[in-house]
Amino acid sequence: MYKKVVRRVGSDGKLPAELMKSVKDMLPDSKVVMGRAKHGIFAGRHIQFGNKVSEDGGNKSRRSWKPNVQEKRLFSYIHDCHIRVKVTTHALRCIDKAGGIDEYLLKTPYKKMDTEMGIAWKAKIEKMYSELAEMEVGFFPPEEEAKIEQGFDEVRAAKRDFRREARRALAKQRQLEAGKDQTTEVTDKKEEVSATAAAA
Repeated sequence: MYKKVVRRVGSDGKLPAELMKSVKDMLPDSKVVMGRAKHGIFAGRHIQFGNKVSEDGGNKSRRSWKPNVQEKRLFSYIHDCHIRVKVTTHALRCIDKAGGIDEYLLKTPYKKMDTEMGIAWKAKIEKMYSELAEMEVGFFPPEEEAKIEQGFDEVRAAKRDFRREARRALAKQRQLEAGKDQTTEVTDKKEEVSATAAAA
């Protein structure tokens, strides 16, 4: 990843050496073998290679072990929405242990974030948390809080009354429709009776 940054920025002395050294210390130095690891949180788990050894002859044939990748919806409190992301089961355990996706990204240092997506998310969440820290929080005096609570209670009561009235109106309408059906059945029977009487 550091090489990619150097390629984009340019290594011909455009930036001071101290800055480039701090960038190198910050970015992970691991070589990502899997291309799909760039689009998820793999927590250091990547494809591994080795030999499959037969029981009888001890013959070796090359094979690979891929990480257990799942697509999950993780809730982010800072974004206040679910995020669909591909994660390994190891990363899921790390996220659960940290207390959520936001806490995991905040606690994991940049050096251990081995994917570009993880580094970008970590920087974004850190920026949002710093903006939240700068926000001013206002508190209401107890009298105003009581008024606001009373207003909410009135709105809830009005909603409850409206729902009750709507249910009563719907029940009345159903009764009227049922009554109309019964009267039409009675008139149909009278017509049948009169028709049979006329035919006789």
